[in-house]
Amino acid sequence: MIIVSFIFLYLAIRRGFEPLLLVPIAFGMLLSNLPVTGIFIEHFELTSSDQLSDAGVLTVFYLMKPILPSLIFLGVGSMTDFGPLIANPKSLIMGAAAQFGIFFAFFAAIALGFNAQEAASIGIIGGADGPTAIYLTSKLADHLLGPIAVAAYSYMALVPVIQPPIMKALTTEHERQIKMEQLRVVSQREKILFPIAVTTVVVLLLPSAAPLVGMLMLGNLFKECGRTGRLADTAGNALMNILVILLGTCVGASATGQTFITASTLKIVVLGVCAFAVGTAGGVLIAKLMNVLTGGKINPLIGSAGVSAVPMAARVSQIEGQKANPSNFLLMHAMGPNVAGVIGSAVAASVMLSMFGGY
Repeated sequence: MIIVSFIFLYLAIRRGFEPLLLVPIAFGMLLSNLPVTGIFIEHFELTSSDQLSDAGVLTVFYLMKPILPSLIFLGVGSMTDFGPLIANPKSLIMGAAAQFGIFFAFFAAIALGFNAQEAASIGIIGGADGPTAIYLTSKLADHLLGPIAVAAYSYMALVPVIQPPIMKALTTEHERQIKMEQLRVVSQREKILFPIAVTTVVVLLLPSAAPLVGMLMLGNLFKECGRTGRLADTAGNALMNILVILLGTCVGASATGQTFITASTLKIVVLGVCAFAVGTAGGVLIAKLMNVLTGGKINPLIGSAGVSAVPMAARVSQIEGQKANPSNFLLMHAMGPNVAGVIGSAVAASVMLSMFGGY
């Protein structure tokens, strides 16, 4: 596991693969696997606040994990512009299609012998959304948190490596060259009403979505309402950075040798990459269909951004589009499916939680 942490540090620092995520994860992994440190205690049960002094700093971080994903969604919302999605509501379809990978991995995990709670936690890796994966796994299959969280964040970091071959295999050169019309300007009123409306509708239909979708939309309302700039700035910068440190190090710390080096972990890693690949393919294929139905107005590359890795997946669509046509600018078009994917993965996780978590 120490060697694995060194590999992750190399990928983050030398190769630049999502260093803000991989550096704390890898270093937390290193600290918890060094012997006799006492910095992380597996299966620690807190019955009194007096125990905290003996728990180890990473153990204390780990005990906070139930609330950290929701708070991270608050920060994500404060940094997210839903304008491209509002301007082009059809992006929701691509964002939804990219969640196919979640359900593919769920059924594949069931076939490999995992129970429903474990399979749901593994499947959510396909959403390419680390906080959502941690949130659902901590509720349904806490014993798998280490490998699932490391797999989810690793695949988020490897978006530029995993997605392009799938995108090229499923599209033609002509399709990749398609230039899309400029999006309409979205008014501030629309941007203010969007988080309020989404929260109301989604939470009424699916109450278990409130912690993730509610905090995501609250953060976005901070950003868009024009009256809470200080709150938006704090949520998107200082608070977000603190939460990434806390969550990253405790996730890495949970990947100890006893829990990580198992046959189940290998299955999770394989299922995770399959889920991510199917999600990417689902988004591209739906975008191809929409391109046909609109008479060639949609570049299928933007469908791959329907996974929740914001904004990396949208950047990959932009890069691949410009390789095919240097005058192509797909970033804002790809951000529509990308932010739709954030909502979609949170809703998918909430459906899984409602079905298998006792809600």
